[in-house]
Amino acid sequence: MNLSDYVKRRNGVPLGHSDSLRNMFIRSLGAGTFSKFWQHWNPIWSYYLGKNIFKPLKLIFPQALSLLITFVACGFIHDLVIMLLKWKITLLLTPWFFLMGICVILGDYAKIDYSKFPWIVRAILNTTIISSCLLIAYQVRI
Repeated sequence: MNLSDYVKRRNGVPLGHSDSLRNMFIRSLGAGTFSKFWQHWNPIWSYYLGKNIFKPLKLIFPQALSLLITFVACGFIHDLVIMLLKWKITLLLTPWFFLMGICVILGDYAKIDYSKFPWIVRAILNTTIISSCLLIAYQVRI
């Protein structure tokens, strides 16, 4: 699947469409599982993470470990940009993404599904998971 097809599948509109950002927020925040949140969040970035990190890792490691390593790599790439801009070693996003990856894996394992709740409740739950992981990561940051 190419990038254009992937974005249309995730956002419901073609790449570059004026409703793309709105759809991403509505679909991701209103997702009924935390793993589905990530299926809709930033589809361009996730396309390349999936293609260049997750899929090659799945050839070597189990899917859950591959997913966790992909989350950590994503967080580290974000941290790396900050470190290059600040010229200072700092790791906040790497542990944050590690924790969110753990939440995806545990949520899938436990089959946690809140899709029957109204959109606003799903959005609050997804935002709470993200915020909680950030608060914990902030406590252990380097």
